[in-house]
Amino acid sequence: MGLIKPVEEAKLFTALLSREERLIHAARERLSLSFGPVDFVSEISPWAHTRYYKKEMGTGLKRQFLFFERHILPDTLSNIKNMTNDLEADFRTSADAAIPGRPINIDPGYLTLAKVVLASTKNYCHRIYIGNGIYAEVTLYYRGKSYQSLPHTYPDYGSREYIDMFNRVREEVL
Repeated sequence: MGLIKPVEEAKLFTALLSREERLIHAARERLSLSFGPVDFVSEISPWAHTRYYKKEMGTGLKRQFLFFERHILPDTLSNIKNMTNDLEADFRTSADAAIPGRPINIDPGYLTLAKVVLASTKNYCHRIYIGNGIYAEVTLYYRGKSYQSLPHTYPDYGSREYIDMFNRVREEVL
């Protein structure tokens, strides 16, 4: 029989996607109120990895990652995903939103020494239900001194740019 061990804490991150940089900045402020200070921020960079969001969010999308100083327990990810969904809804109904549809996408996940995990509302064969209507998937795993992609890894998360960023966060602030 295996012995139950303490759960490894994880580094929470959010991936923000919007056409409007001001909404990315506003989301960062709101997320920091809930999750505390950010200790690593990626550049805001153009994002055109798929056409999945085009109908709902338009073109000219930009992405930024926020990594939070305070670590989380992995079993809180479903609550965090529901909170980020509520925050997206706030931006959608806000008079401040200048575009119809979904003005911002906020995807939470976490990073450990062994893996990168994303939360999703969508079920699929490689996702595990973690409660509160939310599923989780291992998107990257660590082997050979770097994170590696899997067959189901989203193209952007499997890119050299993102893998290098996750490796950097792992070494500098995890």
